[in-house]
Amino acid sequence: MTARMKNPAMVLPDAMTGIQNLYKAVHKGGVPQTTLELVHLRASQINGCGPCVSSGTKAAQRAGETTERLFQVVAWRESGLFTDAERAALALTEAATRLADNPETVTQQLWDDAADHFDEQQLSAIILMISLTNLFNRINTTIREPADATWG
Repeated sequence: MTARMKNPAMVLPDAMTGIQNLYKAVHKGGVPQTTLELVHLRASQINGCGPCVSSGTKAAQRAGETTERLFQVVAWRESGLFTDAERAALALTEAATRLADNPETVTQQLWDDAADHFDEQQLSAIILMISLTNLFNRINTTIREPADATWG
């Protein structure tokens, strides 16, 4: 498989600068790196973004995530391997990623569950990670980026 074009964030250098600044802010938000990687992976699974699933799995492993947990992200609700905080982050990820299914998907109960585990700064980091992941999922699926793509 070959991409239809070069990644638009690479074509427009100012776009990548802005995206990199957002990632820097996310990583300063006080959320464990492994949680951010789980969020990225779950949104990418939902959106069927091969390159983000591939790169996200590798990034999660570099952050210390285990293979067993990575295999179970897709079925996190049925797995006993995730903490309550990770479950809240994954639930928020699914709801925010599936907005088209139901605009009311981020319920007050779901929000309260996440807020029980994360402060405002951490919630901001998680929401931005979900948003950035969805951005790249949409770019990659639109241009048909191959799953084994590398950027840079």
